[in-house]
Amino acid sequence: MLRGWIQSKKAEVNASTHSLDALAEPQNLEAAMRAVTHIMNDDLEAAEAGLTNGNSSFHKLGKGMVAFLRATLGFEQDIMREASQRLADAEATASSDYRRAQKDSHSYKSQIYPPGSEFALCHAMTQLMSAVVGVLNESLTESIRGFYKLRKAYVTLNGILDAEARYMKKRHGMAVDSPGRTSLVSLGSHKSMRSMNGVPGGFGNETGSLPSSKAPSIRSFQGSPIEGSQVSRGVQHEELETTNDDEDEFYDADEDHEHSETATYAGHLEMNGINGKLDGAPNGHRVTKDSVTIPAQSKLSAPNGLMDHDPDSDIFSNPIDVFIHSGANLCFGLLLVMLSLIPPAFGKLLFIIGFRGDRDRGVRMLWQASKFHNINGAMAGLIVLGFYNTFVGFSDIIPDSDPTISDQDTVEGYPKERIEALLVDMRSRHPQSQLWLLEEAREKASNRQLSEAIKLLEGSPKSPLKQVEAIKMFEKSLEAMYIHDYALCAKSFITCVDMNNWSHALYYYIAGSANVELYRQHKSSDPKGAEVYANKATELLKQAPKHAGKKKFMARQLPFDIFVTRKINKWESRAHDWSIPFIDAVGVSPIEEMIFFWNGYKRMNPLQLQTSLDRLTWSETSNANWRREGHDERAILAVLRGATLRSLTRYDEAKKVLRTNVLSIDPAELKGGLKDDWTAPAAHYEMGVNCWMQRREAAENGVGVDVEGQWVRECESWVDKASKWEGYSLDARIGLKIATAQDTLKKWNERNTKAKA
Repeated sequence: MLRGWIQSKKAEVNASTHSLDALAEPQNLEAAMRAVTHIMNDDLEAAEAGLTNGNSSFHKLGKGMVAFLRATLGFEQDIMREASQRLADAEATASSDYRRAQKDSHSYKSQIYPPGSEFALCHAMTQLMSAVVGVLNESLTESIRGFYKLRKAYVTLNGILDAEARYMKKRHGMAVDSPGRTSLVSLGSHKSMRSMNGVPGGFGNETGSLPSSKAPSIRSFQGSPIEGSQVSRGVQHEELETTNDDEDEFYDADEDHEHSETATYAGHLEMNGINGKLDGAPNGHRVTKDSVTIPAQSKLSAPNGLMDHDPDSDIFSNPIDVFIHSGANLCFGLLLVMLSLIPPAFGKLLFIIGFRGDRDRGVRMLWQASKFHNINGAMAGLIVLGFYNTFVGFSDIIPDSDPTISDQDTVEGYPKERIEALLVDMRSRHPQSQLWLLEEAREKASNRQLSEAIKLLEGSPKSPLKQVEAIKMFEKSLEAMYIHDYALCAKSFITCVDMNNWSHALYYYIAGSANVELYRQHKSSDPKGAEVYANKATELLKQAPKHAGKKKFMARQLPFDIFVTRKINKWESRAHDWSIPFIDAVGVSPIEEMIFFWNGYKRMNPLQLQTSLDRLTWSETSNANWRREGHDERAILAVLRGATLRSLTRYDEAKKVLRTNVLSIDPAELKGGLKDDWTAPAAHYEMGVNCWMQRREAAENGVGVDVEGQWVRECESWVDKASKWEGYSLDARIGLKIATAQDTLKKWNERNTKAKA
């Protein structure tokens, strides 16, 4: 599986000099994991103190975890730099210990895993964390480096899981497909291959060279097809370079590259000393986006695998095996879920990484890891809760409950009872942490108990971590927005400005939008009070663009910053053209627009949804400038009203509104200049959601699978059109919903086909 490990003089210098000992190793692991578990009680200082005196790979991994959490919770650049340095040190130490474990007769020998697998896991975990830090970095160069680290971590983790599958096959007396491995290192040799601009390569023929054409530059990953990204369907057998990542030369790229070379592949890979062709790949096979696939599960997977065993199983008698199993499931599960969420607009990133996600398998692996009472289990539990309470809550076209899963009480793809049990378990394990309380609040919001969620957040004790407090405040701000408590919403988002420096433009914009609603509510009944809100709204909204562009993601402005700047420019232009105050030039409720983009309608009860309809109606009944509005603003109203009606299960009304006011309009009328170009693709997606909900309603009435199939086909048609739409404002945000919808529809069709067979 793996072709070698990164070696360099720098790695040798940084590596720890302790000797490996089968007795000392579990003690180091236990000490490090005991210390790092303080993280889950919001006590990073105690974690740091407990890790200070250790120099093992496990201790350095723990130090990297502490820095990583500080970095990802706060997005502060100086903390990210510190995290990168710690993780690089941990990575080098793990690499050195891994190589030493191959030769040291005193190192731990597992019955399940090849020698040194615990250090291979440490190495993969540091690479995953480094990748996340790199992608969050404002530099495109660091982001690209991060994607390559993801690919390398995948290879390592896949090797560990293959070892588990082999062990279980042997345990059950099943034949193993190929000779057993004695280590995770390839039996073959490898030549390092670089691209012209120093981007790490790694694919080619048996000698490690690219069969034809020059290798692509880093600019291939920016706007042109990624067919030249040296990715093949054999990525699971990728050879890790024998040069250190830090020595790879990356260069910031130009934005205007239009063409890239396409690498061809001869069809052979050397897999652990065994030459074999890629499945069905003829000689001269061209590497294209259609060939970039990885089997959803290893071909070695066997029934009754390790995932069927709980922590009390005799298989997990050794803490090192527990660490490897729980850590591999945590990391691989996170990788598969994370990549399955990539929206169509960012699909090219998958070609850089070289493999796709698998949401179902990833979630199963995270559930498995969450069973273990260590840092891996705690992190897995946090990710599982975050996945269901945010990403699933953000999406609409999600699977129904699966009657074959006995422990699943699912409402719209949300395993309510299982999540509640996990949350109770995690809070009992880590009673001091506010992270679990945050997830409990999110759970209440997912169950349309928004007021209870706000009370829980307001009544909770203060966390010693300012980053956790900032997340809690942001969550409260959103929930105040959903329940139309505009005063609390504005106050909370302004507080976020002082607690977090991630997106001040967004915070000011939403706070200003909340004051717009207060102005409109009081305009007739309390003119003087309305004037106060108008001035405040104008001040906050005009403040927003001044903060746009200060934070970047992959060297680009944040999407919401671009959106906010355009909206303010649009309203200023209208105020000038119509000779009216800025506050009266604001279009259809901007706060309802934000609710739509955060999918707040899914969290509202019927009374709150009716309030949204009332606020939207204001534009038609009380706005003196409504007659001047063109198709652009009317389309915004239609999409927001359609989404609200759909959430009230008034599907036919929702579809009629969308057809009349958006779908019947020439798309060219809804884009260009300062117009809101997101409404047409969003309307197509919303039509698909209505069809999916009508399918679910029909299924509950027992209409039969054929009628369901008609609804699914119509849903697929709308979603497919939305997925192929040209670029538009916040396309990645809507694209996340589309990616989830496509995954759900694919699974429904597969299940239906299997049922018919």
